[in-house]
Amino acid sequence: MSYEDAEQLALDGLAPSRRRSRASRHSKAESKPIVRVVLDIQAAHLGQTFDYLIDEKDSAQAQPGAMVRVRFGGQRVNGIIWERTDSSDVAAASLRYVERVFVGGVRVSESLRRDIAAIAEAYGGTRANILRLAIPPRVAKVEKEQRLVAPFHRTGGIVQRLGQPAGSAFERLAGSYDAGIRDLRSALHGTAFASFIVDPLPGMRRAASALAWMAAESLMAGHAAVVVLPDARETDAMMRELEALGLRRFAGNGSQTGGWTGDVAVLTAALPPADRYRAWLAIATGAVQCVIGTRAAMYAPVEGPALFAVMDDAAYQQADGMVPYAQARGVMRLRARLHGGVFVALANARSPLSQWEIDCGKGGRYGGMDASSAVSGPSRAIRPLPSVLKDACPWVRWLNRDELVRLADPSIGARVPHTAVNNIRQALQSGPVLFSIPADGVAEALSCANPKCLRQARCARCTGPLQRVRGSNAPRCRWCGFAALNWTCPNCHGERLRVVHVGATGTAEELRGLFRGVPVVLSSPSQPHGPIETIDNRPVIVIATPGAEPRVRVKSDDEGDAQGEYASVAILDAWNSLYKPGLDARVDTLATWMRVASMCAPRTRGGQVLLIGETYPAIAQSLMVWDSSILAERELQERCSTGMPPAVSVACVWGRDDAVRTALEHIGVIGGDMELCPAPQGSRHGFDQGAIFMSPQSGTGNAGDGNGMDETAVGFGEQWPGLLGPVPIAQPRTLNARELEATADRVKAVVRVPYARREELARRLKHEVARHVASREFGELRFQLDPKDLI
Repeated sequence: MSYEDAEQLALDGLAPSRRRSRASRHSKAESKPIVRVVLDIQAAHLGQTFDYLIDEKDSAQAQPGAMVRVRFGGQRVNGIIWERTDSSDVAAASLRYVERVFVGGVRVSESLRRDIAAIAEAYGGTRANILRLAIPPRVAKVEKEQRLVAPFHRTGGIVQRLGQPAGSAFERLAGSYDAGIRDLRSALHGTAFASFIVDPLPGMRRAASALAWMAAESLMAGHAAVVVLPDARETDAMMRELEALGLRRFAGNGSQTGGWTGDVAVLTAALPPADRYRAWLAIATGAVQCVIGTRAAMYAPVEGPALFAVMDDAAYQQADGMVPYAQARGVMRLRARLHGGVFVALANARSPLSQWEIDCGKGGRYGGMDASSAVSGPSRAIRPLPSVLKDACPWVRWLNRDELVRLADPSIGARVPHTAVNNIRQALQSGPVLFSIPADGVAEALSCANPKCLRQARCARCTGPLQRVRGSNAPRCRWCGFAALNWTCPNCHGERLRVVHVGATGTAEELRGLFRGVPVVLSSPSQPHGPIETIDNRPVIVIATPGAEPRVRVKSDDEGDAQGEYASVAILDAWNSLYKPGLDARVDTLATWMRVASMCAPRTRGGQVLLIGETYPAIAQSLMVWDSSILAERELQERCSTGMPPAVSVACVWGRDDAVRTALEHIGVIGGDMELCPAPQGSRHGFDQGAIFMSPQSGTGNAGDGNGMDETAVGFGEQWPGLLGPVPIAQPRTLNARELEATADRVKAVVRVPYARREELARRLKHEVARHVASREFGELRFQLDPKDLI
């Protein structure tokens, strides 16, 4: 017996089992045996596809888009088949077989896979990052429901049901908006990409009603519709408008008798897992073509030309809080372009990016400039007709110091002057009055100490807000870290600074003393029972923080058109807007005030909005004439002169100090080809640095034309530094967190590039983070493109 035939002796029953070869348990698929799988692993350096073999018995089910389970690194991991191929670059001996192919349920379509890849590339993430957000977790009982009710027969007749209501809605809109509304209708029935910016009429239901008509018109054209809303309250309002047009909310009980019914699926992160997965499957199978919801709806698996609409595109809720921090506006516009659909951004307060897209179109102020990137491009504006807008708006009065002096009001300087008290007492005779106050939180800002100026202290280098720094005699910029030595106010040339504590307390007690005998209701997240949802339509004073304003309950026995409206709205402490540090601080302020003013009755029914206190004149003027383009244009002019978005593309990079600086060197921002950011080439529309932030009292800047504009001050054709910062990040105010080494020595930097290099910047940052993770270098390193704020 040879050595090879030797066998270890063993007692009966204890002989070692013979190991079966791996190949004996599988038979390789005859056609395209290799599948490339995107694994559910969020590590940046493992973002590529991995090759596996497919068994012949699983070949029919293992199609692109199917969910599988495989072995990776000694663990079982789920993944999505991205494609099948005949060959692989991996050695045959290293290839493993797919362990399981999930039958039914999740199947990512080709168009959704294309969208996911494009979104990941645009924001510098991996496909696994987007799949984690776009595909809900499997629920087995819901997949069983799908098999029970399949084939799903839609309760047809959508076109017949929507014909008359949608036609009536269009006639109302056509009589209220300019000719752009007809172009929008034509685009909804076409198959070519189009982009629109819509400024809705004021009113609690006007914006939701306009979006509901767009969705209905898209359904009548045989196309899908996806609408992303900022919060659950707006989602409910949108659902009510769709129901008024004849559409029904999607629901399913899994029984063979009831099945899945409805026309509109609601996707939100707050849904129970089963409900969310059920709605996702209904959309993916084509059973439901209308999707509304919060940010989670932006990945809805719709097919073909569709409506992709977003409300309040500049709201904080539209920015995803997970890697790669995609923004709903950019995702929706990107998907609309890929699908040949229609993109609509609707907001009371037009964002600077929307204004940039409008102006970069034909005939705009910056006409001919290239504002195109993966997530932006030229758009067309749709505005209400002036005569209709005037009747729909409430009467807005700005009670600042100059106005109170003109009225000879003896209570100048009071939080609620006599003029406002008299107007509110008259309004209380007909209904409730809303007092809007700033958020409960307390922040700190620096301002000019001159009592006649009070302008917020800004950086002379990048116009960022200044802050006090412990151990330093000079304040520093929150954006670029520049030390403001020998600071002087550009408005009054004062040299002294003062600390302003922003916040509001004791408002309820103060108003109870001014309006004795009138019930006072306080609605705020900080209250023991949280915000109040609704109130009765009766004389009552409501004090609410932003986002917590109660709706006026509509009673069936009420008569007249004033149902559900406040008789008057008072905006207190307007001076808080002067000291907000965010990049979009003024736009967010106007958006909040316009949303609150929309709850007021129109001037035709005696509605009145009182803006009490000092603020930027551009904000007050935009509110009074209900034209947010006034502030948007001014914001755009200032940002074009200082190199802030949307004039350039921006990314925030943060983490451990040494990791951030190494990354900035590797991507070319420090000592490389991205060290300088060229300004857009075009018209020389500059803005005087000294006139950027106007005096709250005078309403004008110090430029020669009296409006803050200086055509020869800072023009285009220049170059800005590609890097702002790095600046330190404060440690969390918790005892345990301070003790953690990971929270120490953290910094943030801002990188600026022209639009033409946005995708290149995303690729470089993604590669650098992957290298940092793969090499196991110590410390945090993250980045975000198109951030909401730079702080």
